[in-house]
Amino acid sequence: MQECIIHTPIGYTKITADIDGIASISILNSEETITAIVPELLKDCVYQLQEYFEGKREEFHLRLNPQGTDFQKTVWKALQNIPHGTRISYLELSKKLGDIKAVRAVANANGKNPIWIVIPCHRVIGSDGSLTGYAGGLAIKQWLLNHENPLKQQSLF
Repeated sequence: MQECIIHTPIGYTKITADIDGIASISILNSEETITAIVPELLKDCVYQLQEYFEGKREEFHLRLNPQGTDFQKTVWKALQNIPHGTRISYLELSKKLGDIKAVRAVANANGKNPIWIVIPCHRVIGSDGSLTGYAGGLAIKQWLLNHENPLKQQSLF
């Protein structure tokens, strides 16, 4: 497993991967030493994340290898179909997966997503439009949603 730490607008970010693909992307809770030389396996991921944060990328094209149960992987795959700049509720996601009664299980799988941003779990909100739990904290979730908002506030001057 190879790893690197980069600095992003939302904090220090750790990326891990092996030859089968990206295994995790997570925001760290503390200041870390930035990786001086990014391992070859991670260069494309770092590049695509940089483009995302610069507002130049809306879709990721990476080989992913998240570890989880079959159900979790099904939810994570469905998350990848939520378009950039949109939001969906846990209930809507459950309906798309074919089982409205699985809303809590869907929310739990969403919360265990190991590949933040690329698998956009931040785009899932409460049925009433409220922000709900996010492993990185609600402030980061709000930042990501604002970053992806197609109707960004224009300057009057």
